[in-house]
Amino acid sequence: MSSIQSAVFSLIFFLVLSIHAQKTYQKTYFDNCDLKEEGWIKNTQKVDYWKFYYERGTLQKEGHFSEAKEIKYWYFYRKDGSKESEGHFVDGEKNKWWLFYDDRGIINHKCQLKDNQKNGYCFLYENKKIVKVEKYKAGKIIKEWTDYKSFKEENKLSDFQ
Repeated sequence: MSSIQSAVFSLIFFLVLSIHAQKTYQKTYFDNCDLKEEGWIKNTQKVDYWKFYYERGTLQKEGHFSEAKEIKYWYFYRKDGSKESEGHFVDGEKNKWWLFYDDRGIINHKCQLKDNQKNGYCFLYENKKIVKVEKYKAGKIIKEWTDYKSFKEENKLSDFQ
């Protein structure tokens, strides 16, 4: 193969790959024509930022994808638009700290998750104050403190920053 043929072949190959790998913005709709979801597609997989909606148009959840798996920080909402929860995804699984809200939009608990399960500490709130702390391992409770003072006596707060 001559150097010219090789260069032409390389150029065509590069163009085919470039066209095939382009991202496109996609929107899908419910049967009633309300927006269902919108975001970026690359090679038929969800990538980058996406939004999902309830049938009447209220935002249901929003966050990032990589290779069709949830990654980074996500937000979840109730049908009335109030925030329900928010937290980190790693490779499609809920991980790290997650915040959970009551129907007034106030945090009612904050938990460490690993692979979609409680794994670590879970702080329970009433009137914006910690009233109970639980410790989990692989989704099962292993220790409980019925007040924040007793929890602080046994644990260093620097461990949670």
